[in-house]
Amino acid sequence: MFAASCNAAGKFPPGFRFGAATSSYQVEGAWNVSDKTPSVWDKFAHENPELISDRSNGDVACDSYHLWEEDVAIAKKIGLHFYSEYFKGNCTLFAMYKIEAKFDFFQNVLVNDTNAGPSKVGLTNNHIWYEAGTPDYEEKTELARNLAAIYAHPIYSKKGGWPANVEKYIKKKSKEEGYPRSKLPAFTREEIEFVRGTFDYYGINYYTSRLVFPEENITGPYNFWPIFGSRELGITLKPDPSWKAGHEWLVSYPAGLRKQLIWLVQQYGDIEIKILENGFSTRDREMNDLDRIEYYKDHLEQVLLSIKEDGLNITAYTAWSLMDNYEWIGGYTSKFGLTDVDFEDPKRKRTLRASASYYAAVIKKHSINV
Repeated sequence: MFAASCNAAGKFPPGFRFGAATSSYQVEGAWNVSDKTPSVWDKFAHENPELISDRSNGDVACDSYHLWEEDVAIAKKIGLHFYSEYFKGNCTLFAMYKIEAKFDFFQNVLVNDTNAGPSKVGLTNNHIWYEAGTPDYEEKTELARNLAAIYAHPIYSKKGGWPANVEKYIKKKSKEEGYPRSKLPAFTREEIEFVRGTFDYYGINYYTSRLVFPEENITGPYNFWPIFGSRELGITLKPDPSWKAGHEWLVSYPAGLRKQLIWLVQQYGDIEIKILENGFSTRDREMNDLDRIEYYKDHLEQVLLSIKEDGLNITAYTAWSLMDNYEWIGGYTSKFGLTDVDFEDPKRKRTLRASASYYAAVIKKHSINV
């Protein structure tokens, strides 16, 4: 079922759109300009440098606040249909640049207004595909999948409310722990009706997968769930040794993307899906980044299979990231960029990697066969 080949010469459907993304705190810098108050991450990184891999912060980052026109030029050179910069702790470029001409320039270059169509609303979820590590662990694995989709379920499911198996499990566990009521209060009928069906599309971020095993007596790192395990569910999460390792937590399992997409449609019906983050990290600044190209090619192939063989309604793919940036507790040690950024250079020199050329060719030919 999950073969690694595509028909129709690897062509994407007409209207399928390709983009790249960054997020505000991770690229903008200018953390205290224009009377901006500190964000949660400004405060966290300033007060807890020991929790960041290289003790860095996002005060300057890629300096996109000042160098946004360079970023626009890069996006245009690659041929992106769109460039998303998410709200993740700072104000966004759209909010920051108050000069109308700059706003118009930014919007007109990055958004093909003639083909954009009406605005759509969706929720973006970060998914890790979970597979049972042992044949008898499928029930706990499905519980983990539903826990990962817990905030999507009330909106996208036909029934509404929390996933039934998660709600039942937490209620039982709460009782065992001596709580007078569940730690996950059930939705009221009014709440179900208020939230259910309020979407136009489903946004998914996907990077990696994990196998699910019984919990081990291990000391978990700072962010235990959803990468390493869950004490609440009593599970340990590990990558398969055969999957290709990237930097730190990221391992490449392309088939996991297709399996996750199929699972979503099985849960929520024939929904429109937009892939809003997908990318590969390395520690070094290699410009001929063949591992990243392989990652993109393999995952785009799975997207095509999902469309052509599984009949899924996937309408967009977004590469993470347009450029190297501040990767949260990884600081500047993790490189995701189609574009290299020299963080030792006060001008934050940007240089396109080989993966940018590859992605540009995919977009131009509307095909993975480039």
